[in-house]
Amino acid sequence: MLSTEHTATIKATVPLLEAGGEALTTHFYKIMLSEYPEARPLFNQAHQQQGTQPRALANAVLQYARHIDNLGALGKLPAQIIQKHVSLQILPEHYPMVGTCLLRAIREVLGEAIATDAVIEAWGAAYWQLADILIGAEGAQYAQIAAAPGGWKGARQFSVIEKKVESTEITTFVLAPVDGGAVLNYQPGQYLGLKLVINSQEVRRNYSLSQKADGRTLRISVKREPSGIASNYLHDQVEINAVLDVFPPAGEFVLQAGTAPLALISGGVGITPTLAMAETALEQGGRDVVFIHYARKPEVQAFQETLNAWARKYPRFKLYLAYEEGAAEGTPSGRPSPVHIQEWVPADADAYFLGPKPFMQCINRALADHGFPPERRHFEFFGPTEALN
Repeated sequence: MLSTEHTATIKATVPLLEAGGEALTTHFYKIMLSEYPEARPLFNQAHQQQGTQPRALANAVLQYARHIDNLGALGKLPAQIIQKHVSLQILPEHYPMVGTCLLRAIREVLGEAIATDAVIEAWGAAYWQLADILIGAEGAQYAQIAAAPGGWKGARQFSVIEKKVESTEITTFVLAPVDGGAVLNYQPGQYLGLKLVINSQEVRRNYSLSQKADGRTLRISVKREPSGIASNYLHDQVEINAVLDVFPPAGEFVLQAGTAPLALISGGVGITPTLAMAETALEQGGRDVVFIHYARKPEVQAFQETLNAWARKYPRFKLYLAYEEGAAEGTPSGRPSPVHIQEWVPADADAYFLGPKPFMQCINRALADHGFPPERRHFEFFGPTEALN
């Protein structure tokens, strides 16, 4: 149980985390991934090498320490963590090894003079306070998904019934359950988890669902990453009739009900969840949809036929495409700019945006400058929200 003394000790470590939190979490991952091989499938090694995963964890640990006496101030962070854990099937038995490695990393990085027995005791209590919250919430989520019509628990086998090249970088996979049963109606914007075996090693990855729920299939559209183990495997080796282990959809970046105009703004492969949102909103009717997408060049642009078909079919659908290079005459060129937001996005719209971090920073600032309050700016970002400002 977390005592008043524990809380004071945790708060006192905040300056240390601000100065060296990333070094601590990097060492944490080094310990866990080297000494607990069963944990490796749960983490993207590319994100480890790029440093994005240690930075994300360092931010989460810092935010938790800052608000240890007021967890409500963490905002969306716990929900994001819970949804990510559910998509990868993080289970109660995973938590002890994480706690062991975290406390050891604190001791080894900060040194015994700073990471005294009292500090380690306080962080142990704090860790298990958070772990118990997450375990309870994740267990409830697993049970809710399994009990839903078409839901399931753990991995379920799906067969690839369609594989389609969407661009030079993105390929679509349509999956149907091998058991022939129904598929739960996920929310537009959610993602699923895949459990793959590549070169005899288990790998788990998340991919956004790129079409609205139909109760029968799941569709993901995967960008080939130059060093992506999973994406290259899917592009090069997974063909029609291949069977994949699929975890149920999760995620809290979802389309909210409303009647205000909907602005969907994406960069690169960030287009995938916005497709599901647009398709759902268009078929429901009742609100205008502005779809803005940025790509490096036309040949990497995916879903051009689908977007053009929507533009012809739905008077309420307005499409804007922009390319950094190779734009045809009459097509906007260049990167996102505040001018685009001012000219294309209705002032009373609900805006959803997703893409690379610099892209999201630009869009977030432009929307804020255009008068959009936080409650009408929706995004999925696992770093500190301040990084988008």
